[in-house]
Amino acid sequence: MQLPSSILIFRPSILRALRGYNRQRLVHDTTAGITVGLMTLPVALAFAIASGLPPGTGLITAIMAGFLIALFSGCRIQIGGPSSAFIVIVYGIVERYGIPNLLIATMMSGIMLFLMGLFRLGTLIRFIPVAVVIGFTNGIAALIILSQLRDFLGLSIEKMPSGFFGIVSTLWTHLHTVNYYALGLALVTSLVLLGWQRLMPASGPDQPNVRGKLNIIPGTIIALIIGSLATTVLQLPVETIGSRFGGIPADFPGMTLPAMDWETTRFLFMPALTLAILCAIESLLCARVADNLLDERHNPNQELMAQGTANVITPLFGGMPAAGTISRTYTNFRSGATSPIAGMVHALALLLIVLLAAPLAANIPLPTLAAIMMFTAFNIGQWREFSRLRSYRMPYRITLLAVFLLTVVFDLTVAVEVGLVATCLTFIYRISSLTYADTVEPGQYSDIPRWNPGDMQVRQLHGALFFGAVKLIQDLEKQLPRRVVVLDLDGVIYLDSSGAEELLHLAKICHNRGITLILCGIKRQPQDMVQRVQLLQRHGVRHADRLQDALREATAMLPASALKHADTGPAADPIPV
Repeated sequence: MQLPSSILIFRPSILRALRGYNRQRLVHDTTAGITVGLMTLPVALAFAIASGLPPGTGLITAIMAGFLIALFSGCRIQIGGPSSAFIVIVYGIVERYGIPNLLIATMMSGIMLFLMGLFRLGTLIRFIPVAVVIGFTNGIAALIILSQLRDFLGLSIEKMPSGFFGIVSTLWTHLHTVNYYALGLALVTSLVLLGWQRLMPASGPDQPNVRGKLNIIPGTIIALIIGSLATTVLQLPVETIGSRFGGIPADFPGMTLPAMDWETTRFLFMPALTLAILCAIESLLCARVADNLLDERHNPNQELMAQGTANVITPLFGGMPAAGTISRTYTNFRSGATSPIAGMVHALALLLIVLLAAPLAANIPLPTLAAIMMFTAFNIGQWREFSRLRSYRMPYRITLLAVFLLTVVFDLTVAVEVGLVATCLTFIYRISSLTYADTVEPGQYSDIPRWNPGDMQVRQLHGALFFGAVKLIQDLEKQLPRRVVVLDLDGVIYLDSSGAEELLHLAKICHNRGITLILCGIKRQPQDMVQRVQLLQRHGVRHADRLQDALREATAMLPASALKHADTGPAADPIPV
């Protein structure tokens, strides 16, 4: 089978964005890229540490994935790299399977993402209900905050478990080992971040005042500098990147293909699928935010292929999973980015920092990174949605809270699966409740003879006649008249195979009892399904274009004894058809 040529075309947004590119735009992109690079430095280190990986892994990911995602992205200001959304999943994979298998799972997720984009599945991601997205986003944020309490409080814990109950139990049993120097440093870092966030948005980077110029400096860099200087100058007894990890490598690693074992790879399919779905949701959500900023539309399938490419190549250099990041993409826009060149500059700026300033990273205190992580996690959580739950229906509340609690207590994969199943069941129930039948009473049309309801019944169906609503037909089968049944399907917008089979069953029952079944008003998709099952060619089923035509045909088939006289009562006004 040959794929359509349009599917095989790789269309990065950079091809469109570089039309009319000039020196002024290059200056804006370079400035934005350097700004985002400075912002990425501390969070890349923090994300890797929080995921149970060496800190250098986060920088490698930010450099490799950041460059590749910018180069191939379907959104021209998308910034990719290590994301907080992956922390919980990555930590669990590392804890259970080890780092080498994390690299394999990441590559597998990259292949899945590329195939999703290749077969144009990018638009399907938007059908994931908002209650599920909010539930697992808040759940991830809560877990990140919980997991960072060890370094925030300076607790003497050699290794944190991955499960919720294990984390809570370990924190509780080691609470007496609080390092008050670490706690003080973390609190100062939090105050700096909060103050910078409150102070700087009052002005933009394009304004000539001092605050406008300072706006381009990320608050995380300020907090990182203050925390590192305080630790070094005051000789604070707190853990640093150097004391726990020995610093970060001063060179870029070479490409290495991880050893793959089929037996182990089989067990990595579900973790890889979780990484792929999470990356798709996170990246396309980020691209939609960018669309609102730029007033344009991204290419979701190209975006998935870009994410897939990055997640296949980055692990070859020892990197972790990557995705589009909302905070860095927003900063990229605010800093004046005009094209994917800004994202590529951001990656090159990080590479330069690694090559020139890697030894300085050894002095970065872990309490400061923990505070940055908790601050970031708090900002990604949509906490106000909890207070707004009372304005939504019960199914929405249950779905959001269930996904949140399952994410925190059990596992993100389980949470998303349960959330999707619950949402699907709710949707099926809602749609089935919107499918109903009206009875057309004798005399409702002044130009149609009245009929005896015991001899003839006329029903108008509305909604979707699918597997969740076939009871409507089953109820009709229990109350069949003696001679004729007229079904008006003009209001049926969808008919699935279950609904078609139930109509066939009704036709068979009518045929066996000598009852004539007339269908009318079949349109669009229901007509296609009716043709597939050959409903009109079986069991003597008759067809009319309009309800009035069907009624004339039906009443003409009835004997005089089955028709009422016109003087038995006043006729009602005709209803529009």
